[in-house]
Amino acid sequence: MGVSIEPGVLYVVATPIGNLEDITARARRLLGEVELIAAEDTRHTRALLAHLGVSTPLLSLHEHNERERLARLVPRLEGGARIALVSDAGTPLISDPGFALVRECHRRGIRVSPVPGPSALTAALSASGLPTDRFRFEGFLPRTADARRARLLELAAETVTLVFYESAHRIAASLADMAATLGGDRQAVIARELTKRFETVRAASLAALAEAVAADAEQRLGEMVVLVDGLPPPASDAVSPAGLRALAILLEELPVKQAAALAARLTGDARNALYRAALARREFDDR
Repeated sequence: MGVSIEPGVLYVVATPIGNLEDITARARRLLGEVELIAAEDTRHTRALLAHLGVSTPLLSLHEHNERERLARLVPRLEGGARIALVSDAGTPLISDPGFALVRECHRRGIRVSPVPGPSALTAALSASGLPTDRFRFEGFLPRTADARRARLLELAAETVTLVFYESAHRIAASLADMAATLGGDRQAVIARELTKRFETVRAASLAALAEAVAADAEQRLGEMVVLVDGLPPPASDAVSPAGLRALAILLEELPVKQAAALAARLTGDARNALYRAALARREFDDR
């Protein structure tokens, strides 16, 4: 039996990432009962509401207007209005707008209630065949090649499954950079167009995935989640993520030997291991 909708609550409602049958019964009911829906793209959400037979008023809330929308939404919530927050697809705030509104609600003592449902992140993890007990969600990598490679180098020593969102027009370049920085033999998965007609979940090495996507234009279409296996737990002389981050900063100002020695003092990692990592980074930067 459903729980009654309450006044003065912001409902954070997950919506389908593709297949409209994935809408939950509770989400469908709440979207019809609230006074207002704050939507990332009102055109997209209006199509969903038409499918559901719902005519609740919509107000746009996206990355460019979220802060100014607080002045309209927060007073209404404080006055007892029931408002739903949705993104274009999946669970709001997961690489989508809404953070400023949710945080302001907490600051004002306004109740925030999650309405769980579809999520590309968890859907991809569940079908990946990679370890799911611990993972690190990175969202979208930087747009420029240099910044993207630098971020990937910082993640190279992570021992947990890495999860990224990526756009169709950057997927080929991102996979090539992942193979170069994380290792071409690292196991990975591309989950593309999840729950949609052309859904694919493809597992292979990063090198093989990069080659396949570069060669097949169809594999560069749609919305994608990329998952990469973490490294085995580090041996005692391995470089920690903190050591790699320290090295990256120190190498901007110091020679390799000095950077490795200072990073060892700061992090407790073995100096020889840091020295080898510094040499490898310099070699990669010089390519």
